[in-house]
Amino acid sequence: MQVILRSDLPGLGLRGDIVDVADGHARNFLLPKGHAIKASAGAIAQAARMRSSRDAKDHQSREAATAVATTLVPKVITITAKASPEGKLFGSVHAADVAEAIKEQTGIELDRKEIEIDGVKTVGQHSATASLHADVSFPITIEVVAAE
Repeated sequence: MQVILRSDLPGLGLRGDIVDVADGHARNFLLPKGHAIKASAGAIAQAARMRSSRDAKDHQSREAATAVATTLVPKVITITAKASPEGKLFGSVHAADVAEAIKEQTGIELDRKEIEIDGVKTVGQHSATASLHADVSFPITIEVVAAE
């Protein structure tokens, strides 16, 4: 059965895609849950509008992510943490700490889930990766300094 997806479904397709699925899958899951509609001539035209809307939103979010990347890549984000005289931190620096420091120092809000960083446990310069869009990921330079 041909259906038009009304929402993004992993492994099946994106909103507005026309896909062939088993009749039972369509009848028992996709149609009752509102994830898809049956493909007809009018619905296919509606699917084209869904795809163009999806592409426009995707383009806009990619441009916004690129703008954030061009702002953050040249900057060094400074994080202050308690440390021993040898430079080992009491605890570690995580993605939430990086997101908070970015907001304080640049005014740009990032979700901690968009930032990948291994637990930093020493004073010095470290790197994190931010993935704001499927096509846009960039490094963030972090300078961890000991609190006085």
